Amino acid sequence: MYRNFRIVPNIIFGRGSFSQLDDVLAPRRVNAESFMVFVIDDVFTDSPLEMRVPLRGSDLLLRVNVDDEPKTSYIDALVAQIRAYLPQTPVGIIGIGGGSAMDIAKAVSLMLNNPGSSADYQGWDLIQNPAVYHVAVPTLAGTGAEISRTAILTGPVKKLGINSDYTLFDQILLDPDLLAEVPKDQWFYTGMDCYIHDVESLQGTFINEFSKAYGEKSLDLCRQVFLEDHPDRDDKLMMASYFGGMSIAYSQVGACHALSYGLSYVLGIHHGIGCCIAFDYLEDIYPAGVAEFRQMMKRHDISLPRGLTKNLDQAAMEKMVTTALGLVPLWQNCLGPDWEKIMTRERTMEIYRRM
Repeated sequence: MYRNFRIVPNIIFGRGSFSQLDDVLAPRRVNAESFMVFVIDDVFTDSPLEMRVPLRGSDLLLRVNVDDEPKTSYIDALVAQIRAYLPQTPVGIIGIGGGSAMDIAKAVSLMLNNPGSSADYQGWDLIQNPAVYHVAVPTLAGTGAEISRTAILTGPVKKLGINSDYTLFDQILLDPDLLAEVPKDQWFYTGMDCYIHDVESLQGTFINEFSKAYGEKSLDLCRQVFLEDHPDRDDKLMMASYFGGMSIAYSQVGACHALSYGLSYVLGIHHGIGCCIAFDYLEDIYPAGVAEFRQMMKRHDISLPRGLTKNLDQAAMEKMVTTALGLVPLWQNCLGPDWEKIMTRERTMEIYRRM
């Protein structure tokens, strides 16, 4: 049976469109008690962008720290903070920042309407109640978090997303002007997350014409951004991120993302750079993609860290392997139904040891 999946219903794209956010939110402010929570990366504290956030009435500006990738305990603490702020539930959650800030906004919007801990919902389609209305305003491009049905979280026993149709944003606002001040390394690592989405989707066993159409366009845009010179490269990268996210909506990512989860869970490595590190060791699975990725690294003078696992004990290495191999749909997409015979624990361990 084919999946009847949901997509984000409302999208604004264009330079300067951030100024429309207040108008977008206005219909939700149905009475004097209605309030919004603006979840914003604390890197923007007292910045011109933060000054432009359209706070009204009792709105809460919730600065979040993403030095570490979001943990379920952090989500639970933020939800408790919002509930303590006012007795009523907010009418909107607005995530402003990169992939982690948007994932926090998604998770918070879900947990305000669902009981228990966010750790209880790490997995596929475990959420029972719809989320609070939530909006994404990405300030980085590449993760596809603005369009995905996943809020990636590290829990007490695993790193796994809250995967649900209810996770999807109700509105996204894509303003390429917001990418202007992104540091080069972060711009590259986040953009490569998108490029790797495309390679894994297009080369996966789940691929179909729907996913292929989005993946091929996203890949073309990534090549324009990272191998050519274009004055509108930020516009192109924002759309590459959107199309890349759509490509995996009816498909899936693969080996690189599975291995990056292990790096993140054990070593705390952020998702974008973790994907780059893992992808560089997968030339036997994605030969053309890895070769082109190395071209992009050379063109932008990017160096990846080495020797990350050399001092890890056996228990930590085993935890990484278990984390990676636990992402069954990713391996099925990458290697097919007999993936366990191909990507054994021994082979996975050998890849991690090379890192």
